[in-house]
Amino acid sequence: MRPLKRRERGIRKVKTGIDGPGGKLKLIVLRYGRGPGILWIHGGGYALGTAGMVYASMGRILARRFCGTVVSPEYRLAGQAPYPAALEDCWAALKYMYESAGELGIDRKRIVVGGESAGGGLAAALCLYARDRGEIPIAFQIPLYPMLDCEDTDSSRDNHGHVWNTKRNHWGWSKYLGGLYGTAGVPPYASPARAEDLSRLPPCYTYVEDGEPFYDETLAYVRKLNEAGVEAHADVFHGKTHAFDALFWTRNAREAKKKLIKAAEKHLTRTEPEE
Repeated sequence: MRPLKRRERGIRKVKTGIDGPGGKLKLIVLRYGRGPGILWIHGGGYALGTAGMVYASMGRILARRFCGTVVSPEYRLAGQAPYPAALEDCWAALKYMYESAGELGIDRKRIVVGGESAGGGLAAALCLYARDRGEIPIAFQIPLYPMLDCEDTDSSRDNHGHVWNTKRNHWGWSKYLGGLYGTAGVPPYASPARAEDLSRLPPCYTYVEDGEPFYDETLAYVRKLNEAGVEAHADVFHGKTHAFDALFWTRNAREAKKKLIKAAEKHLTRTEPEE
């Protein structure tokens, strides 16, 4: 189908009437054309952030680049409701995207789930959840420098990097997990690093800097996906800044954007005639 004309692009829609598990669920919807549908989940350590962060996200850049639609949910933060509230809200947003694909101009064969940091962790958890429910096919996942492991790794332990560090990481996980924090009962849907079976998950692309807290868990996730037969790749940049791609004027951020767009082309570009 044809892309939208220039005057139709970038239409901003704020949906407040969607019924979510915790009440009305606000979604920001940015439509740039008829094509892939991208559910983009904001970061903030599960306890901070807002759906409006989508305007400065790679999700918006991808939607615009590939003439698609990006949906950003205002999921419940951990201070309001701990796990599984955020995951349930993201699932409700994904279902809305899928069921409203015609209205939103979304190709159901090109559903993408991604996000930054905690949003990347939720993206990975949502892929596990969607696989196990078998209701919505996800074509591609983009968990950027994802917050996946509720336990310390070699890179998250004693980390004093920029933006995010060990102290903040412990705080975020304790808020999100509530009474589960520090126990052996944390499920994979809460901390995807706990998942033992990563088979039948969608292909994955991500990037991370080598001095930030989530370096080890990012690479471990990609490695486990590869071992399970899932196409996955991580680009590593030298630095110690969490969410480094937000510093869009830096060399690392510019290069990361290029690599992400290239990796996404295979999954976000239509390769067969529309039915």
